[in-house]
Amino acid sequence: MSVVPFALEGFEMKPFTSSSGRSRNVYRRGSGPAVIIIHEVPGITPDVAVFARRVADHGMTVVLPDLLGTPGRPMTIPYALSSFARACVSREFTLLALNKTSPIVDYLRDLARHEHETCGGPGVGAVGMCLTGGFALAMCVETSVVAPVMSQPGLPLPTNPEHRRALGLSDADLAVVQRRTTEDLCVMGLRFSEDSKSPGERFTRFREVLGDKFIGVEIDSSPGNPWGYKKSAHSVLTADYSDEATSPTRRALEDLLVFLTSRLGVAPNDARDAN
Repeated sequence: MSVVPFALEGFEMKPFTSSSGRSRNVYRRGSGPAVIIIHEVPGITPDVAVFARRVADHGMTVVLPDLLGTPGRPMTIPYALSSFARACVSREFTLLALNKTSPIVDYLRDLARHEHETCGGPGVGAVGMCLTGGFALAMCVETSVVAPVMSQPGLPLPTNPEHRRALGLSDADLAVVQRRTTEDLCVMGLRFSEDSKSPGERFTRFREVLGDKFIGVEIDSSPGNPWGYKKSAHSVLTADYSDEATSPTRRALEDLLVFLTSRLGVAPNDARDAN
């Protein structure tokens, strides 16, 4: 059996191969309905693992596919740059194209279907971050995905006004998601208010196309904000997260956990203290 990195101690690692033959290592922890956590750049860092443990501690099985980087390796700027460069040249990630779903999403949809069959429950949750933020929305073409969360969705890269409003999925996929929102699907989004990597125009567009089925949480990071969040703050759930009891990021995490547990049918007495 492969050795699990120290930062992922307590997780089980097994590869998952999709119907197209794509194979990735996947880290799992917990029990109950599955929540697929799609890591940000540079990879499954210790901060991502801490967030995953919080979700698992609330009565859910966390599922972390390894898409980039070295699992368990701490975040550094050189590491992030090298991981981002890998994403840029990878055919699985679509960084700049408008109205196009990244090919890696097909793998994630297969993984969601597999985890629903394995873990049961009413469906699967999905949490994307940064470059993968919008993947959680695109995964909703797979009907087992019932609790999608986009944290600071960053694709397509916001290089011009048109890209700043783009949603990072094809028109056909968006039509499926919109149809599902007329039924029972709700979508959650998180970002810092001044985050240029995940621009406010994108959240405005989400509200336009998803209506009141989009739950947008925007955390004040303007100059002089009461919590001292930097204007450059980006990672709501990891690097820029504050766990102080009344901090906006802590409240956002609590709202996210309520969203996941309620959508996935996890009873309150199944949830343990997230700390």
